[in-house]
Amino acid sequence: MGRGKIEIKRIENPTNRQVTYSKRRAGIVKKAKELNVLCDAEVSLIMFSSTGKCTDYTSPNTTMKKLFQKYQQSSGRDLWHSQYQQMQDTLNKLKETNIKLRKQIGQRVGEDLNDLSLDELRGLEHHLDTSLKIVIQRKFNVIATQTETCRKKIKNLEEINSNLLQEYEERIDDAFALANHEGVSAVELANAGSDIFAFRLHPSQPNLHDDGAYGFHDLRLA
Repeated sequence: MGRGKIEIKRIENPTNRQVTYSKRRAGIVKKAKELNVLCDAEVSLIMFSSTGKCTDYTSPNTTMKKLFQKYQQSSGRDLWHSQYQQMQDTLNKLKETNIKLRKQIGQRVGEDLNDLSLDELRGLEHHLDTSLKIVIQRKFNVIATQTETCRKKIKNLEEINSNLLQEYEERIDDAFALANHEGVSAVELANAGSDIFAFRLHPSQPNLHDDGAYGFHDLRLA
């Protein structure tokens, strides 16, 4: 017994509709490939599901662009006319906006002022005053930020200098205490200064390093 004819109408159930679309979509793509192989036909296929998902196929012996061009030539229809006209309208509007902006920029540097009325000149003056205030405020903000950064750097250097000085004084006190304990004379203490008073510098002061230590080679004690 033959298969009954199926009535072609919209499937109301969303799940069944999607399943049917998936099956028939695969079948159409398969037929398109067979037409290309069996008949050397140039085939292009584009499908969109009800959810907006796109499925497309173009036979290997052509491209989508070539097929659209052939379709336009054979049908006499211009597929891109409306799109081209819309792009032209957008381009013209952008050109007009560009001309206006260039004119406004020129007026702000004192050009093309002859055609302006008194009210337009006053408006331009007001805009320039407002812009000047904004620029001045921005300049002061930049200066304030740079000043605060310099203050922090100076404070940091002062702390480093204070720590180095304190370490230096502690080294001197330790050296004199050691000299008094061991009976070292002032002359011997001065001659041995490069070894006694050597101390490590702060890591943030690499430019003060020579061989990693300070040496007081010319220290003389009264």
